[in-house]
Amino acid sequence: MKASSVTRRVLASLDARKWAWWQTPWPLRLYVGLIPLVALVLGIYAATQTTWHASDLAKFVLLLGCGMVSVAATPRTAYIPGGMTRDFLTVWVLPVAILLPPVYAMLTPIPLQILTQTRVHRGIVYRRVFTVAAFALAYGLASVVFRTFPASFAGPSIGSGTHALTFTVAVALCEIIGGRGHQLLIVGGIKLTIVVAVNAVLAIFAVPTVLLVRRFMMHAQLLAQSRVDTKTGLLNASTWEAEAEVEITRAVRTGSPLALALVDIDHFKAVNDTYGHLVGDKALRAVTDALRSQLRAYDLAGRFGGEEFAILLPHAREVDALHVAERLRAHIAQMVIPVGDDPDSGPGVRVTISVGVASLDGTSRELTDMLAAADAALYYAKETGRNKTHVIPASAPAS
Repeated sequence: MKASSVTRRVLASLDARKWAWWQTPWPLRLYVGLIPLVALVLGIYAATQTTWHASDLAKFVLLLGCGMVSVAATPRTAYIPGGMTRDFLTVWVLPVAILLPPVYAMLTPIPLQILTQTRVHRGIVYRRVFTVAAFALAYGLASVVFRTFPASFAGPSIGSGTHALTFTVAVALCEIIGGRGHQLLIVGGIKLTIVVAVNAVLAIFAVPTVLLVRRFMMHAQLLAQSRVDTKTGLLNASTWEAEAEVEITRAVRTGSPLALALVDIDHFKAVNDTYGHLVGDKALRAVTDALRSQLRAYDLAGRFGGEEFAILLPHAREVDALHVAERLRAHIAQMVIPVGDDPDSGPGVRVTISVGVASLDGTSRELTDMLAAADAALYYAKETGRNKTHVIPASAPAS
């Protein structure tokens, strides 16, 4: 009886010979392996030196539960590679390091990172293990340092007056020691620590605050994502149209030249049917990369359909737009897109594009007219053999 795919993946992950850790250079491999080992040894030692109390365990479970809720509520889009990722684990690890013995601070990152790995973002395992170990060592040290302050400066509770101020300063110093210098995280961790020190039950009410702060910090990222096509990274159709309208209005007002090009990948369906959709996606991204490399920084490129793109060329006359379109068409025709994972060997696929161009003139001043003219030019290029560039004045009939 054959094992299921899930079982095969689990068994493969248990084979130490296949771990990605072995693929790293040996100095890095040694360092990445040493940090978790040191964290494990020090964690065991800290556990042997800890007097365990039910009240500490209850406070630990409460803070850990709040942290896990925070991680689980993190949108997956926050962990897209190359995207802006906000790490709020310190908001929950810092209070544990301050309010509980060091062993708890060393234990807290483990379930939080496991939840991140399994639910939110599946990163490379050895990196996650190293991150957990680094967290454990840093905040274990922060917890130890906090306990070296005299009771008159920090102590087990906030107190009032000057003591409340020095307690806050001690917490801030320990957060810096823990390796998180970001001002917002320091303030968030300090506030949460003070809240829990006053009343542990108030930690529950801190969860919505943390989620609200994260949402505010991610607003710019989410806004940027709403503007782009997820597969190509170009502007999506609605955003492109809105920005193109603004550019055309500006060009008409200032009397500046402007042109528009519609690009369509020739026989793209045949690529998908012959090589599969994964190779089709590779071809799509290759064309997208070519657009970025061949266009100016202020040109607007957007994805209009499955394999159709729209390009707005500010300050470009008809002859300039034709030159850009021809350069792009020739560049893409020369590309070889690898079918397999190895770009240096194995079969490759070539694609071509057809381009329709329209320019702004004194008669036509609307985006819809320019799109209609460029679409008519594109249709002519495809009907007369493809892999061509054609232009139709925007004032000409679209038929």
